[in-house]
Amino acid sequence: MSTASQDPRIDRLNNLLPAIYRIKDANQQYPLQALLRVIAEQVNVVEDDISQLYENWFIETCADWVVPYIGDLIGYTPVSAAGLPSDDSTREGRNLNRVLIPRREVANTIRNRRRKGTLAVLDQLARDVAGWPSRAVEFYKLLGWNQNLDHQHPQRARTVNVRNLQALDLLGGPFDTLAHSVDVRRIDSTLTLGRHNIPSVGVFVWRLNVYSVTNSPAYCVEEQGPSCYTFSFLGQDAPLFTKAVPEANPTQTPAEINLPVPVRRLAFAQQPGSYYGPDKTLAISADGWAGLPPGQNLVPVENIIPADLSDWQYVPANSQIAVDPVLGRMVFPSGQLPKKGVHVTYHYAFSADIGGGEYDRPLSQPANAVLYLVGPSASGARTYNSIQEAINAWRATATPRLPAVVEIADSGVHTEQLNISLLANESLQIRAAANQRPIIRLLGWQNELPDALSVTMAEGSRLTLDGLLITGRSLLITGPPRVTPEETLAPVCGSSVVIRHCTLVPGWGIDCGCEPQRPAEPSLELTDVRANVHIQHCILGSIQLQESQRTYDPIPVAITDSILDATDPKKEALGAPGLAVANAILTLKRCTVFGIINVHAIALAENCIFNNCLNVARRQLGCMRFCYVPPGCRTARRYHCQPDLVVQAVKARIANLTEQAVIVAAEQLRVLPQFTSSRYGNPGYAQLGRHCAVEITGGADDESEMGVFHDLFQPQREANLLARLTDYTPAGMDVGILRAT
Repeated sequence: MSTASQDPRIDRLNNLLPAIYRIKDANQQYPLQALLRVIAEQVNVVEDDISQLYENWFIETCADWVVPYIGDLIGYTPVSAAGLPSDDSTREGRNLNRVLIPRREVANTIRNRRRKGTLAVLDQLARDVAGWPSRAVEFYKLLGWNQNLDHQHPQRARTVNVRNLQALDLLGGPFDTLAHSVDVRRIDSTLTLGRHNIPSVGVFVWRLNVYSVTNSPAYCVEEQGPSCYTFSFLGQDAPLFTKAVPEANPTQTPAEINLPVPVRRLAFAQQPGSYYGPDKTLAISADGWAGLPPGQNLVPVENIIPADLSDWQYVPANSQIAVDPVLGRMVFPSGQLPKKGVHVTYHYAFSADIGGGEYDRPLSQPANAVLYLVGPSASGARTYNSIQEAINAWRATATPRLPAVVEIADSGVHTEQLNISLLANESLQIRAAANQRPIIRLLGWQNELPDALSVTMAEGSRLTLDGLLITGRSLLITGPPRVTPEETLAPVCGSSVVIRHCTLVPGWGIDCGCEPQRPAEPSLELTDVRANVHIQHCILGSIQLQESQRTYDPIPVAITDSILDATDPKKEALGAPGLAVANAILTLKRCTVFGIINVHAIALAENCIFNNCLNVARRQLGCMRFCYVPPGCRTARRYHCQPDLVVQAVKARIANLTEQAVIVAAEQLRVLPQFTSSRYGNPGYAQLGRHCAVEITGGADDESEMGVFHDLFQPQREANLLARLTDYTPAGMDVGILRAT
């Protein structure tokens, strides 16, 4: 974007000139305005710096680099076990420093010291230090013991009452109220954590973030019947998570409604009004269903019946809807089916802001781009009914066409057949509006040909997809057609394909158990593409690079902060059908790959997890650093990779070859990455498991975890939090961190 579009103050000096000089300047193509803009730009820099000097006196408004200095003034000491502060000049360094020296903890340091030894301060610390919602539990209150009749404590935990469904439903979790026998293991043990003991204090933390889906169509599970629906439009069982409500009092112990926990059936049944309704955890809209008054689409809470729909066995009575928040399912009465569709608002959980969603993400576009809105608009601007209609409107403009931005303004489903052809030097961006998650659903329109979202590129053309979820078929990008079969394509110059914050559903779709529907099909096909390909903060299925002739150099493909999922360990996550390797030079940073990669060369692989084999044709080009690569792969040069380091340590320690081979095999198995889930659609998808080896969870170049969630800096958060909890724990007590998610 140009400077003028970034700062509205850029023309303030020019506006002070008399009108006659501005008229003469316009007649001479604005040379005076250009000069004054340069001067105004420097004036703005000085003015902003002076303003920031005042803001730096306050912890709420100061720049990030000032936070450690204010902390030093009040005696705040960073935790050495969490790592040393990094270079502020890089994005990774700034993100790491925000975790090592949290602004909120510095702001609350004095207040927390005054409250030292209280249970509520431990909850506050988890939010301030690690950014995790938490609940602290004193486990001595849950021990089963005989009370003194003269000093009774009726509020203490009691033995199990099998008729108390609420207590049984909470058993073993952070809200447990039943008495337990003593556990002699320490809660801060480095081996196996204990819980129920006199000195034990546990801090349950929720690491998954909760995201909203607003007014999106529900999915009709037709194979089960026309009355069966899932909240997720992809059709999988997706547990609903609570939209947390802040506590009325900071010293209050948080309840379920105050934390991002999965919604329990019993909790929903007991307090439906706390979870259901506008601006709450879930809501269902069905226009005209069961005699709803005109203009009222929201189904009243009185018509909602919590139920167990594991086998779709529950049939609700008329004017009632059975809802299962654990599975994300709902059933309408068989005699009262919704005739105009069902729209839902709900909340789901995931680890980080990738793959698109209703979260804040940066939007960028060329300075002279023309915006075409698709869907409803609050500003009253002209809108289009479909993506294709907006593209046709852009096509109808006179050439040369300005760059186009097609922005989808809602979280609805767009079922279209999109075949886009870009001319030379044209630029097209299709994106979701801020805080929206639109779905592009591709169907089998043609029986005799494969269907896909197809884009044909030309020399110098630029394509950007931002914030979209694409399901049903693949994204097919084709290079410019050749005049003759012998013609070779020109080197990459100016053309680009950018896919950011998008999900190209692995396997085209998923079933109720999150299993892929078409596991053999790719999500992204690049055919004769001569462009720089950039993939950022995305979730993708396999990528196929196809070429009619191999008479040109490999194309550069850069993938950062993304998940590449072939859906099967034996399938290619990136390759070329019918060829040994894909003709590309690959750059991967902070990625998790499920499947095999066969590629011409790796320019750089950094802080990545390759769960299955990686094979390159040119080993002498590029390098891999701080990655996990399975043994036996043909790779570029490796530096500080696993399991290489643990194998080298065993060989240096043990000389006997027979014993060495046994221990090497055991170490390779120990550092094998473990995940909460490896299926797209589950809340813990691609999240490193609880028992994953420390060489993986802290194996990146900055001691963060390898893989797509590197920038969460979870090892640093946990080390920081544990040290602070130890400082503020009541005397004689042991404290430990327990991961609820």
